[in-house]
Amino acid sequence: MSLIGTTIKPFTTQAYKQGKFVEVSDTDVKGKWAVFFFYPADFTFVCPTELEDLAGIYPTLQGMNVEVYSVSTDTHFSHKAWHDTSPAIGKIDYFMLGDQNHTISNNFDILRAGQGLADRGTFVVDPEGVIQLVEITSEGVGRNAVELLRKIKAAQYIASHPGEVCPAKWEEGEETLAPSLDLVGKI
Repeated sequence: MSLIGTTIKPFTTQAYKQGKFVEVSDTDVKGKWAVFFFYPADFTFVCPTELEDLAGIYPTLQGMNVEVYSVSTDTHFSHKAWHDTSPAIGKIDYFMLGDQNHTISNNFDILRAGQGLADRGTFVVDPEGVIQLVEITSEGVGRNAVELLRKIKAAQYIASHPGEVCPAKWEEGEETLAPSLDLVGKI
């Protein structure tokens, strides 16, 4: 079942952010755009490259009213230890959510059955808490933060411009489409 168009489910968890432990819940997410960036585990191989890549665009995302929540089934204590010891993870300023009870991973249907680890998945949630974008990759395939940024810009554009859609490879400022009977068979 697709999660597109569904509302995020309730959760409360501990997170590590900028040297502090903080509580985060689903109610904290609403009111702005959000990225839930699931990864299998701390102290691994592909994960730090992705998280560092995402850290590089975090200031841009904040300027677009987007908050980032990285999520693994590790604890917030593990996130702090990883942040303190890894040069790549040390660059992160966004929330690192602990999900050791698997509530968030199950809510997003991203938990690997029988393994206790989340798959590599990205979910973009609008300010009302509705999931607008889902991307899931296999264990060895890292994600690209610049492409995620492009997709968020497109999602924000269509949310603020009803009746328009963004074609393939759309970049901010380019033409969009207004679906109508007149376009059928002409694209």
